Amino acid sequence: MPLSRRQMLQSSALAGGLLSLGDLGLLSQLRPVSAAEAKLDPSVVRLDPSIEPLVRLIEETPRDKLLEEIAAKVKKGTSYREVLAALLLVGVKNVEPRPSVGHKFHAVLVVNSAHLASLSSPDEHRWLPIFWALDHYKSAAQRDVEERGDWTMSAMDDSKILPHGKAKTQFSEAMDDWDEEKAGVAAASLARTGGANEIYRLLFRYGSRDYRSIGHKAIYVANSYRTLGCIGWQHAEPVLRSLTYALLMHEGSNPAKRDDEADRPFRRNEEIAAKLRDDWTTGKLDPVATQAMIEALRSGSNDDACDQVVQLINGGAHPQSIWDALHVVAGEMVMQQPAIVPLHSVTTTNALRYAYETCGDDATRRLLLLQNAAFLPMFRGGMRGRGGVKDVSITTLDPQKPEGDPAEAVETIFAELGSNPMNAAKMTLGYLQDSENHSAKAKQLIDAARVLVFRKGDNAHDYKFSSAILEDYYHVSPQWRDTYLASNIFLLRDSQRADNRLVQRIQAALT
Repeated sequence: MPLSRRQMLQSSALAGGLLSLGDLGLLSQLRPVSAAEAKLDPSVVRLDPSIEPLVRLIEETPRDKLLEEIAAKVKKGTSYREVLAALLLVGVKNVEPRPSVGHKFHAVLVVNSAHLASLSSPDEHRWLPIFWALDHYKSAAQRDVEERGDWTMSAMDDSKILPHGKAKTQFSEAMDDWDEEKAGVAAASLARTGGANEIYRLLFRYGSRDYRSIGHKAIYVANSYRTLGCIGWQHAEPVLRSLTYALLMHEGSNPAKRDDEADRPFRRNEEIAAKLRDDWTTGKLDPVATQAMIEALRSGSNDDACDQVVQLINGGAHPQSIWDALHVVAGEMVMQQPAIVPLHSVTTTNALRYAYETCGDDATRRLLLLQNAAFLPMFRGGMRGRGGVKDVSITTLDPQKPEGDPAEAVETIFAELGSNPMNAAKMTLGYLQDSENHSAKAKQLIDAARVLVFRKGDNAHDYKFSSAILEDYYHVSPQWRDTYLASNIFLLRDSQRADNRLVQRIQAALT
């Protein structure tokens, strides 16, 4: 029988305290991480050159003792950035981004998502996502041993390092020809002789080049850039070598000499990108254009979608009108099939949007927009291949305002999510569309969603997905913003499930 609202609240493990993390034992004894310390500020992030001992500590400490060991280091003065740097570096060193840039490699991909969750949290909560990611690394490292025979990144031969100009030329040539050895040498050389913006202009392009690994290549490019911006460019070389190796992941013979479906959109988009008007980044924010783009993404091929982008922008629409459609359709796909493929349509769109906003190269920005438009129909094809796609859309999501004050309404939404996600989505839309104190109410729901990931999340996708949608909520135009968040609530954590194993372990650590 359906639960009444009162029964749901009484049965919720978090009733009356959804935004509280409770007694986290070990973490409560660590000093808080200030917003300034976690903030992206490359000018003050020069880390101690002895970061390698901290990496070795993570490598060598058994999983069941690692959190206690890191906690002891933090109590003695090890900083948030040092732990974050070691966490990223231990992953790129010891976890191979093959045979797919996903699966166990989420130990690396999730680092930035955990960092974003930390940035958006109160000071006293900021350690929890990082401690979760430390534990997750140990699990992934064990999988790497079992699957790949304990892969470790080899040392770079310093005699092969190229001067800057030659390295830049060789990098592009090697990436175009899918030549792993030459690209790896060029990447290491650029890390030593170039700057972040210069090389990531190239990497943003190659990260969006093909559809292999359902968007994880683009995700790795964006996440690595963002994390390096916090921990410092001095750590770039192993990261860029790992990233280059990941971007060149393919199956079979050289893709440059084949006509694979994964590569076709990029080749075509390189041609049609030039058809966008010269002042294409200007124009009118047009909801009619957004709706037309939504329809193209729902029913058209990837070529149809890209042609629609060109037509709408050349007709005077602002690119934000296109991005609104991309975000909204990705969320709608989550409603239709709350599973792994549409989840990645959302996280890939987040990564490509970040690259678009960050990259200073006009030609690359055009490609990023078009590639995102091409990928969504390809994700839709992947959904159909798995079956069970529901015939629902954002236009059928009728708002249903939950009872009570904002705190009670949020409690009701996340309690309902566990048993009736569609109803929870309707409640979310009704809650957000109530115009009174909209910004504060949206923040309260977002904060609750994040805390539930901390307490209930049990895999890397919980962090990746929640960080993506809670960030992109503010990237979507106000007209579509609430619909976007409501459609994506299907893959957030509900309050009815038990706390994850890690929270229980932390609570027990100092009992």
